[in-house]
Amino acid sequence: MLSLLDRTRKSLASAARPFAAGLALLALAACQPAAGPTPTVGSGTGGPITVALLVPSGSATPGDDILARDLENAARMAIADLGGSVQVTLNVYPTAGQPAQAATAAQTAVAEGAQVILGPLRAEESNAAAVAVAASGINVLSFSNNSQIAGGNLFVLGPTFENTARRLAGHAVRNGKSKLMIVHENNAAGEIGRNAIQQGAAAAGAAVVATAGFEYSQNGIIQAVPGIAAQAKSTGAQAVFLTSDAGGALPLLTQMLSENGVSPATTQYIGLTRWDILPTVVTLPGVQGGWFTMPDPVLHEQYKARYTATYGSEPHWLSGVAYDGVAAVAALAKRGSPLDRASLTQGAGYVGVNGIFRLLPNGSNERGLAVAQIRNNAVVVIDPAPSAFGGAGF
Repeated sequence: MLSLLDRTRKSLASAARPFAAGLALLALAACQPAAGPTPTVGSGTGGPITVALLVPSGSATPGDDILARDLENAARMAIADLGGSVQVTLNVYPTAGQPAQAATAAQTAVAEGAQVILGPLRAEESNAAAVAVAASGINVLSFSNNSQIAGGNLFVLGPTFENTARRLAGHAVRNGKSKLMIVHENNAAGEIGRNAIQQGAAAAGAAVVATAGFEYSQNGIIQAVPGIAAQAKSTGAQAVFLTSDAGGALPLLTQMLSENGVSPATTQYIGLTRWDILPTVVTLPGVQGGWFTMPDPVLHEQYKARYTATYGSEPHWLSGVAYDGVAAVAALAKRGSPLDRASLTQGAGYVGVNGIFRLLPNGSNERGLAVAQIRNNAVVVIDPAPSAFGGAGF
């Protein structure tokens, strides 16, 4: 217990720090949907297109420069894969992870001929960039996963909590686990996750029999778990749906729930975020048997192998969204479609290195996700990612 507490304490040292994986791209402040008119202009006549890529180079956040490099590499790989069928000019602009700089970069990109903007990374930056260019009619395809900022000329490319929650709630209902309990952090990110699970459960026909929050700190978890466990048992919850991240509360929370009588052997643990980002977490007893979603593993592994062969190192796990953004834009340009809202949200969707996806009229997205389970310290896909919209998995 002590070693786990010590290890977890480092992860929970600052409640203000963004989560390491699925929550990292959420806005933790009050961002509003991008203002301005709905775009009606954009290029796409089968000729050359200019794409602006906004990346977090120069950010004070550790790892952002590496991620910026990998996002750019992924975008350039997507352009190379076009084989000349569409001529794409990629102009890259650093944002330093700052909303004001992102807004300036977006305006500069439009002034220099950008017909669509990919990025920035996080919600606050993306909102600022979209507002800055809304009057120009240029669309922004953000790498954020926060659907709360979507709308107007701002789309999000990241895997949203709503999409993930629907996928997992549907899988739970189909497997006889329709009584769900939601456990979330008492902060903005945890509440966004809780709301997404509630929506996903309703869409799947599952019943939320209990909801419990906890203070996002080691002591908060220790104090809250006995009551959470008692609720899970008294309400007959068949599954506990957790918003917690592998780099944050998840390790301690799952261990303590198990120790308080909510065993993963009898109560299904379900994760709103990816549990396999940190290899050490997959080996913890508390997460064994847990479910979470991941991109189509076949396509993503192919991408990883090709990226590594091209650039000499494995890509950041988020970098594929840049490839997907270029793939979507190029697919429209190739057939002469304008890069406007109607074309971007065409129902057939796109195929990228993370599987199938499509942009929705409200600025959010749908992605084809696989359901994975941790078994014997390894990740096993138990429900493959769908290969088309409208079938199983949606």
